[in-house]
Amino acid sequence: MIEKILVSVAGRGLCEQMLNMLTEIPSLKRASVTVLHVVPPQITAEDMSAKLEEGGQILADAVKALKLEPNKITPRLKQGDPKIIVPQIAEEEDSDLIIMGSRGLKRLESILQNSVSQYVFQLSTRPMLLVKDDTFIKQVRRVMVAVDKSQPAQQSLDLALSIVRDIPGGKLHLVHINPDKRQSEGGEDPVLADAAAKAKQQGVAYSCHNSAGQAGVEICRLAEELNIDLLILGSPDRRPSIAKALVDLDRLLGNSLSDYVRVYANCPVLLTRTSS
Repeated sequence: MIEKILVSVAGRGLCEQMLNMLTEIPSLKRASVTVLHVVPPQITAEDMSAKLEEGGQILADAVKALKLEPNKITPRLKQGDPKIIVPQIAEEEDSDLIIMGSRGLKRLESILQNSVSQYVFQLSTRPMLLVKDDTFIKQVRRVMVAVDKSQPAQQSLDLALSIVRDIPGGKLHLVHINPDKRQSEGGEDPVLADAAAKAKQQGVAYSCHNSAGQAGVEICRLAEELNIDLLILGSPDRRPSIAKALVDLDRLLGNSLSDYVRVYANCPVLLTRTSS
């Protein structure tokens, strides 16, 4: 259940558009929203004053753009490092979802260009909805969720079902990617069968899609092919405890499905988080 949403705004307007689409969904209309803009430290007091004034205007414009009752919105203007402040506020307010813009940078690029969204994603344990700068925001009708037998995937499925069942004319696309092509040939897919049974039990319209190959590539391909409006994907926190204090170093190690999908998917991506 999403009852508290934190939206980090930067003046581009995409996160506000995404939130307006989400709050058209009946189950999300009740959510309270914190609109946050973080002003980074400046060298001089004069520069800081100017940036705070500019930040205040960005925040006011963002609040004005939201199609919500004023009593459901809490605007917050903070000074500091956005990479630290955003997860800090999310913890402080016990947010159920963080919405942030993303430049869609690849792993190494995100390190070199000091990506705020990638850093927050690594640091936070909260679900995150990433909206890339080049994403066209659409009304949410077609939702896709990648399923397997893992706990993060089951959590993503539950969230997807709770969203889609309240969307008039909504449809849930269940996707299971087999790494071995031979496993997808012939016979019923038990993973999809279990997910479909859940959807049927809750009265949610659905379709099943079984594919094989690299999970990230296939998920992004299907999202484009099916004209998906929102993609939901489980993303467990697999970092060892010592790495949690070394976020930038941790991002150099290996590749993950969530990293691939957040970069290459052509629609907004909601990454659920589950501690391993």
